[in-house]
Amino acid sequence: MSDRVTESESRYHSLESKSVEELLRGINTEDKSVAENVELAIPVMIPLIDLITEKMRSGGRLFYIGAGTSGRLGIVDASECPPTYGIEHGRVIGLIAGGDSAIRKAVEFAEDDPEGGWNDLQKHDVNTNDVVIGVAASGTTPYVTGALQRCQENSIATACITCNPGAPISKFADHPIEVITGPEFVTGSTRMKAGTAQKLVLNMISTAVMIGLGRVKGNRMVDMQLSNNKLIARGTKMVMEALGVEEEQANHLLTIHGSVRGVLKAFNKL
Repeated sequence: MSDRVTESESRYHSLESKSVEELLRGINTEDKSVAENVELAIPVMIPLIDLITEKMRSGGRLFYIGAGTSGRLGIVDASECPPTYGIEHGRVIGLIAGGDSAIRKAVEFAEDDPEGGWNDLQKHDVNTNDVVIGVAASGTTPYVTGALQRCQENSIATACITCNPGAPISKFADHPIEVITGPEFVTGSTRMKAGTAQKLVLNMISTAVMIGLGRVKGNRMVDMQLSNNKLIARGTKMVMEALGVEEEQANHLLTIHGSVRGVLKAFNKL
Protein backbone atom coordinates (compact mmCIF):
# COMPACT_ATOMS: atom_id res chain seq x y z
CA MET A 1 0.00 0.00 0.00
CA SER A 2 1.47 3.35 -1.05
CA ASP A 3 1.70 6.38 1.20
CA ARG A 4 -1.28 8.51 0.22
CA VAL A 5 0.27 11.88 0.86
CA THR A 6 -2.62 13.46 -1.03
CA GLU A 7 -4.81 12.45 1.94
CA SER A 8 -2.43 13.62 4.66
CA GLU A 9 -3.47 16.44 6.96
CA SER A 10 -3.21 20.01 5.79
CA ARG A 11 -0.42 22.17 7.16
CA TYR A 12 -3.08 24.81 7.86
CA HIS A 13 -5.56 24.64 10.73
CA SER A 14 -8.76 26.39 11.85
CA LEU A 15 -9.44 27.53 8.29
CA GLU A 16 -12.89 28.80 9.22
CA SER A 17 -11.32 31.35 11.55
CA LYS A 18 -8.97 32.84 8.96
CA SER A 19 -9.58 36.01 6.96
CA VAL A 20 -10.10 35.82 3.21
CA GLU A 21 -6.61 37.24 2.68
CA GLU A 22 -5.09 34.59 4.93
CA LEU A 23 -6.93 31.87 3.02
CA LEU A 24 -5.84 33.16 -0.37
CA ARG A 25 -2.23 33.63 0.65
CA GLY A 26 -2.14 30.13 2.10
CA ILE A 27 -3.55 28.60 -1.08
CA ASN A 28 -1.14 30.63 -3.18
CA THR A 29 1.82 29.53 -1.08
CA GLU A 30 0.90 25.89 -1.65
CA ASP A 31 0.32 26.43 -5.39
CA LYS A 32 3.80 27.87 -5.85
CA SER A 33 5.34 24.47 -5.20
CA VAL A 34 3.39 22.66 -7.91
CA ALA A 35 5.44 23.65 -10.97
CA GLU A 36 8.67 22.73 -9.20
CA ASN A 37 7.31 19.27 -8.45
CA VAL A 38 6.18 18.86 -12.06
CA GLU A 39 9.70 19.75 -13.22
CA LEU A 40 11.06 16.70 -11.39
CA ALA A 41 8.92 14.46 -13.61
CA ILE A 42 10.18 15.82 -16.94
CA PRO A 43 12.73 12.99 -17.49
CA VAL A 44 9.89 10.46 -17.28
CA MET A 45 7.72 12.45 -19.69
CA ILE A 46 10.30 12.60 -22.50
CA PRO A 47 10.21 8.93 -23.63
CA LEU A 48 6.43 8.86 -23.19
CA ILE A 49 5.96 11.86 -25.47
CA ASP A 50 8.31 10.32 -28.04
CA LEU A 51 6.24 7.13 -27.94
CA ILE A 52 2.89 8.92 -28.27
CA THR A 53 4.17 10.99 -31.18
CA GLU A 54 5.45 7.89 -32.96
CA LYS A 55 2.19 6.01 -32.40
CA MET A 56 0.01 8.92 -33.52
CA ARG A 57 2.19 9.55 -36.57
CA SER A 58 1.36 5.98 -37.57
CA GLY A 59 -2.38 6.49 -37.05
CA GLY A 60 -2.66 5.55 -33.39
CA ARG A 61 -4.59 7.41 -30.73
CA LEU A 62 -4.03 8.87 -27.28
CA PHE A 63 -6.49 8.03 -24.52
CA TYR A 64 -6.86 9.73 -21.15
CA ILE A 65 -8.89 7.81 -18.60
CA GLY A 66 -9.84 9.00 -15.13
CA ALA A 67 -12.55 9.63 -12.56
CA GLY A 68 -13.83 12.83 -10.94
CA THR A 69 -11.53 15.82 -11.27
CA SER A 70 -8.83 13.71 -12.95
CA GLY A 71 -11.27 12.44 -15.57
CA ARG A 72 -12.59 15.93 -16.25
CA LEU A 73 -9.07 17.29 -16.73
CA GLY A 74 -8.32 14.57 -19.27
CA ILE A 75 -11.52 15.35 -21.16
CA VAL A 76 -10.70 19.07 -21.23
CA ASP A 77 -7.24 18.41 -22.65
CA ALA A 78 -8.54 15.96 -25.25
CA SER A 79 -11.42 18.21 -26.33
CA GLU A 80 -9.10 21.18 -26.88
CA CYS A 81 -6.73 19.38 -29.25
CA PRO A 82 -8.94 19.53 -32.40
CA PRO A 83 -9.77 23.27 -32.25
CA THR A 84 -6.25 24.23 -31.17
CA TYR A 85 -4.24 22.03 -33.50
CA GLY A 86 -6.73 20.94 -36.16
CA ILE A 87 -6.19 17.26 -35.40
CA GLU A 88 -9.11 15.01 -36.26
CA HIS A 89 -11.72 14.32 -33.60
CA GLY A 90 -11.22 10.88 -32.12
CA ARG A 91 -7.41 10.98 -32.19
CA VAL A 92 -7.16 12.23 -28.58
CA ILE A 93 -9.94 10.78 -26.43
CA GLY A 94 -10.88 11.50 -22.82
CA LEU A 95 -12.90 8.94 -20.84
CA ILE A 96 -14.42 9.44 -17.38
CA ALA A 97 -15.92 6.96 -14.94
CA GLY A 98 -19.69 7.22 -15.20
CA GLY A 99 -19.70 8.47 -18.78
CA ASP A 100 -20.37 11.93 -20.14
CA SER A 101 -22.98 12.73 -17.47
CA ALA A 102 -20.19 12.50 -14.88
CA ILE A 103 -18.50 15.54 -16.43
CA ARG A 104 -21.03 17.77 -14.67
CA LYS A 105 -22.38 15.57 -11.89
CA ALA A 106 -20.66 12.81 -9.95
CA VAL A 107 -21.93 9.30 -10.69
CA GLU A 108 -21.93 7.33 -7.44
CA PHE A 109 -19.43 4.47 -7.19
CA ALA A 110 -18.61 4.52 -10.92
CA GLU A 111 -14.92 4.90 -10.10
CA ASP A 112 -14.99 1.75 -7.96
CA ASP A 113 -15.63 -0.64 -10.88
CA PRO A 114 -12.29 -2.25 -11.82
CA GLU A 115 -13.69 -3.43 -15.16
CA GLY A 116 -15.45 -0.16 -16.05
CA GLY A 117 -12.44 1.56 -17.56
CA TRP A 118 -11.49 -1.37 -19.74
CA ASN A 119 -15.10 -1.75 -20.90
CA ASP A 120 -15.17 1.93 -21.89
CA LEU A 121 -11.88 1.58 -23.79
CA GLN A 122 -13.21 -1.42 -25.68
CA LYS A 123 -16.10 0.69 -26.95
CA HIS A 124 -13.43 2.61 -28.86
CA ASP A 125 -11.66 -0.55 -30.07
CA VAL A 126 -8.49 0.29 -28.17
CA ASN A 127 -5.52 -1.60 -29.60
CA THR A 128 -1.72 -1.83 -29.70
CA ASN A 129 -1.48 1.25 -31.94
CA ASP A 130 -2.78 3.39 -29.07
CA VAL A 131 -1.39 4.80 -25.82
CA VAL A 132 -3.55 4.92 -22.67
CA ILE A 133 -2.75 7.36 -19.86
CA GLY A 134 -4.49 6.81 -16.54
CA VAL A 135 -5.04 10.03 -14.59
CA ALA A 136 -5.60 9.51 -10.86
CA ALA A 137 -4.39 11.80 -8.09
CA SER A 138 -4.59 9.03 -5.48
CA GLY A 139 -3.23 6.39 -7.84
CA THR A 140 -5.69 3.89 -6.37
CA THR A 141 -8.89 4.42 -8.40
CA PRO A 142 -10.13 0.94 -9.46
CA TYR A 143 -11.72 2.25 -12.69
CA VAL A 144 -8.32 3.54 -13.80
CA THR A 145 -5.94 0.95 -12.37
CA GLY A 146 -8.10 -1.87 -13.70
CA ALA A 147 -8.07 -0.34 -17.16
CA LEU A 148 -4.29 0.01 -17.23
CA GLN A 149 -3.82 -3.55 -15.96
CA ARG A 150 -5.99 -4.90 -18.76
CA CYS A 151 -4.15 -2.73 -21.28
CA GLN A 152 -0.82 -4.19 -20.19
CA GLU A 153 -2.26 -7.70 -20.45
CA ASN A 154 -3.14 -6.86 -24.06
CA SER A 155 0.24 -5.27 -24.93
CA ILE A 156 -1.20 -1.74 -25.11
CA ALA A 157 1.24 1.02 -24.04
CA THR A 158 0.33 2.64 -20.74
CA ALA A 159 1.26 5.65 -18.61
CA CYS A 160 -0.16 7.31 -15.53
CA ILE A 161 -0.28 10.71 -13.88
CA THR A 162 -0.55 10.44 -10.11
CA CYS A 163 0.40 12.47 -7.06
CA ASN A 164 1.32 9.70 -4.63
CA PRO A 165 4.71 7.96 -4.53
CA GLY A 166 4.71 4.27 -5.40
CA ALA A 167 0.97 4.37 -6.10
CA PRO A 168 -0.71 1.09 -7.17
CA ILE A 169 -1.47 2.60 -10.59
CA SER A 170 2.27 2.95 -11.26
CA LYS A 171 2.62 -0.85 -11.31
CA PHE A 172 0.44 -0.96 -14.41
CA ALA A 173 2.06 2.01 -16.18
CA ASP A 174 4.98 1.58 -18.57
CA HIS A 175 5.64 5.29 -18.00
CA PRO A 176 4.62 6.27 -14.44
CA ILE A 177 4.53 10.04 -13.93
CA GLU A 178 4.44 10.73 -10.19
CA VAL A 179 4.20 14.40 -9.21
CA ILE A 180 4.29 14.48 -5.42
CA THR A 181 2.38 17.60 -4.42
CA GLY A 182 1.98 16.80 -0.73
CA PRO A 183 -0.93 17.70 1.58
CA GLU A 184 -3.67 19.89 0.19
CA PHE A 185 -4.68 23.24 1.72
CA VAL A 186 -8.01 21.61 2.57
CA THR A 187 -7.18 18.08 3.66
CA GLY A 188 -7.77 15.60 0.84
CA SER A 189 -9.11 18.16 -1.66
CA THR A 190 -7.12 16.89 -4.62
CA ARG A 191 -8.89 19.19 -7.05
CA MET A 192 -6.42 21.79 -5.75
CA LYS A 193 -2.66 21.17 -5.96
CA ALA A 194 -2.95 17.64 -7.35
CA GLY A 195 -5.43 18.78 -9.98
CA THR A 196 -3.19 21.70 -10.92
CA ALA A 197 -0.22 19.36 -11.30
CA GLN A 198 -2.21 17.01 -13.50
CA LYS A 199 -3.37 19.90 -15.68
CA LEU A 200 0.22 21.10 -16.13
CA VAL A 201 1.41 17.61 -17.11
CA LEU A 202 -1.47 17.15 -19.55
CA ASN A 203 -0.66 20.52 -21.13
CA MET A 204 2.97 19.48 -21.54
CA ILE A 205 2.17 16.10 -23.05
CA SER A 206 -0.41 17.21 -25.60
CA THR A 207 1.47 20.38 -26.59
CA ALA A 208 4.77 18.56 -27.11
CA VAL A 209 3.04 15.78 -29.06
CA MET A 210 1.20 18.21 -31.33
CA ILE A 211 4.43 20.10 -32.03
CA GLY A 212 6.08 16.77 -32.80
CA LEU A 213 3.29 15.99 -35.25
CA GLY A 214 3.99 19.23 -37.11
CA ARG A 215 0.90 21.06 -35.92
CA VAL A 216 2.87 24.19 -35.02
CA LYS A 217 5.07 26.37 -37.23
CA GLY A 218 7.50 28.57 -35.35
CA ASN A 219 5.31 29.23 -32.35
CA ARG A 220 1.99 29.54 -34.19
CA MET A 221 -1.05 27.23 -34.28
CA VAL A 222 -1.27 27.02 -38.06
CA ASP A 223 -3.86 24.22 -38.01
CA MET A 224 -6.29 25.76 -35.51
CA GLN A 225 -9.96 25.60 -36.43
CA LEU A 226 -11.40 28.98 -37.39
CA SER A 227 -14.52 28.40 -35.32
CA ASN A 228 -15.12 31.87 -33.86
CA ASN A 229 -14.31 35.52 -34.49
CA LYS A 230 -11.37 35.53 -32.06
CA LEU A 231 -9.68 32.64 -33.88
CA ILE A 232 -10.41 34.14 -37.29
CA ALA A 233 -8.80 37.40 -36.13
CA ARG A 234 -5.79 35.47 -34.82
CA GLY A 235 -5.47 33.57 -38.08
CA THR A 236 -5.79 36.75 -40.09
CA LYS A 237 -2.97 38.35 -38.12
CA MET A 238 -0.78 35.29 -38.69
CA VAL A 239 -1.36 35.47 -42.44
CA MET A 240 -0.69 39.23 -42.48
CA GLU A 241 2.64 38.72 -40.73
CA ALA A 242 3.68 35.73 -42.83
CA LEU A 243 2.80 37.21 -46.21
CA GLY A 244 3.09 40.94 -45.57
CA VAL A 245 -0.46 41.61 -46.78
CA GLU A 246 -3.25 43.82 -45.49
CA GLU A 247 -6.00 42.59 -43.20
CA GLU A 248 -8.70 42.42 -45.86
CA GLN A 249 -6.57 40.29 -48.19
CA ALA A 250 -5.42 38.05 -45.35
CA ASN A 251 -9.00 37.45 -44.27
CA HIS A 252 -9.99 36.71 -47.88
CA LEU A 253 -7.17 34.17 -48.23
CA LEU A 254 -8.25 32.46 -45.02
CA THR A 255 -11.79 32.18 -46.35
CA ILE A 256 -10.54 30.59 -49.57
CA HIS A 257 -8.03 28.15 -48.08
CA GLY A 258 -9.77 27.35 -44.78
CA SER A 259 -6.76 27.51 -42.47
CA VAL A 260 -3.51 29.33 -41.88
CA ARG A 261 -1.65 26.23 -43.05
CA GLY A 262 -3.68 26.18 -46.25
CA VAL A 263 -2.75 29.78 -46.99
CA LEU A 264 0.95 29.30 -46.19
CA LYS A 265 1.14 26.15 -48.32
CA ALA A 266 -0.47 27.96 -51.24
CA PHE A 267 2.27 30.58 -51.05
CA ASN A 268 5.07 28.05 -50.41
CA LYS A 269 5.66 29.34 -46.89
CA LEU A 270 5.60 25.86 -45.35
